Amino acid sequence: MFFKNIIGQQEVKERLIQTVKDGRISHAQLFFGAEGSGSLALALAYAQFINCENHTETDSCGVCPSCSKFKKLIHPDLHFVFPVVKTKKFDQPVSDNFLTEWRSYVLSNTYHNLTNWLPFLGAENQQGAIFANESQEIIKKLSLQTFEAEYKIMIIWMAEKMNIQAANKLLKIIEEPPSKTLFLLISEQSEEILKTILSRCQPVKIPKINEKDIFEHLTNVHQIPEQEARDITHLSNGNFLKTQQLLAQRNADSENPDKQYFSLFTQWMRNCYSVKIVEILKWVDEIADLGRERQKFFIEYALKMIRECFVLRLTPEINTQIGYLGKDELEFSKRFANFIHEKNITQFSNEFDNAYAHIERNGYAKIIFTDLSLKVVKLLKINN
Repeated sequence: MFFKNIIGQQEVKERLIQTVKDGRISHAQLFFGAEGSGSLALALAYAQFINCENHTETDSCGVCPSCSKFKKLIHPDLHFVFPVVKTKKFDQPVSDNFLTEWRSYVLSNTYHNLTNWLPFLGAENQQGAIFANESQEIIKKLSLQTFEAEYKIMIIWMAEKMNIQAANKLLKIIEEPPSKTLFLLISEQSEEILKTILSRCQPVKIPKINEKDIFEHLTNVHQIPEQEARDITHLSNGNFLKTQQLLAQRNADSENPDKQYFSLFTQWMRNCYSVKIVEILKWVDEIADLGRERQKFFIEYALKMIRECFVLRLTPEINTQIGYLGKDELEFSKRFANFIHEKNITQFSNEFDNAYAHIERNGYAKIIFTDLSLKVVKLLKINN
């Protein structure tokens, strides 16, 4: 991975590069930022730059033996840990069991999230996690000497998915790693990481991608007309995965996650408003088949729509400037916003948050979404 392939984030790139030039590479660093900000890509580019045999002032050379192996993610001193799931083949899975799938996934795109990764595992209804036995594998690998490079580098992606046992086992080695060993932890929700792990890591804040950088990429690389590029940039809200979805949506035949979630949301709200119990139960069956991670993302999407409707109701005259809705979402929300107001917005938020928590704890999806649907029926009937 090259720094030049990552959109924007110039200040972060310069800061990382300077640590190498100054010989001030912290042995444990936490790259934390929102989805689509490029945290994993920056960690990969940084790792490649550190071990590059002939890097330039601003990037890896790309041609030395180290870079050639880093670009394919096959360098013997580059190690990965990431969320995995239990399968019939692996009842105590570790990341090495899925390295082929991992390389295929990471090399397919510069930007990543858990939702896009889990299908590579055939996760179905499972949630990805980093289990306790992973820690023993990390300790074993890092106890060995480096094979070729100056640094052994361990990248832990979605570090918040480490269970408590896994995190506790890593405390000592993160605090006192072997010589020339570097931990790069990557997280979208750093507040969920064990505090004793956080205290041992130097934080590297990855901000959302600057709108100017996304706009220039759209107009210069994708040749998008300026007005359309402005609209896509605004709706992306600094998340380049969202930018990619919006670009794909320009093709009517493309499969777009938000498009599916929008269809599910509108169908759900109409059934709840009309109190069509049979239709609600059919809808519950449909969403129960999505798998837990996608159910969680749907709840996040639904909560976003509810909040955007509330903002739209308060400020209809400037909704396109401050809201983050696509064309179809906006048309629906203009009508639906009448039912989201001061008397029910807090309850909507609380009920959706509770449902998310129950899904996170492996609750039975059909019961959770049936209960949530009945509560939505009541909330929609509250007079504003």
